[in-house]
Amino acid sequence: MITSDQLLAHACGDYLLQSHWMATEKTKRSFAAAGHALFYGAPFFFLHASVAAWAVIVGTHFVIDRWRVARLLVWAKNIALCPPMAEDARGADSLAWHNCSTTGYPSSTPPWLAVWLLIIADNVMHVLINGLALRYL
Repeated sequence: MITSDQLLAHACGDYLLQSHWMATEKTKRSFAAAGHALFYGAPFFFLHASVAAWAVIVGTHFVIDRWRVARLLVWAKNIALCPPMAEDARGADSLAWHNCSTTGYPSSTPPWLAVWLLIIADNVMHVLINGLALRYL
């Protein structure tokens, strides 16, 4: 389902074809997110993606990046999979949204770790959706 060609198209679209402006503005402005999503989708033409697959790849990329959907997935995962801990170890509201809204991880998580784990989650979401779209559409 996931090929090296698809991973290369993802890397080119998400990193090489994304300007600094797109990267810093895509969560604030739909225009920047749309521009990034369109540039992101360009390498997928070389994979001979169907129009439907390309639309799903570009459309979901826009939504995931514009509203930072990966942080919601990370937050939900942390709530679902974190074992109950002593009150003093984790804090009563360490997993409350107001304490996790930046990355999906509690604010007590080292910033470098929270950011990298969020980037990884974001990339996995994109790659999985792209693989499904390329295979089934």
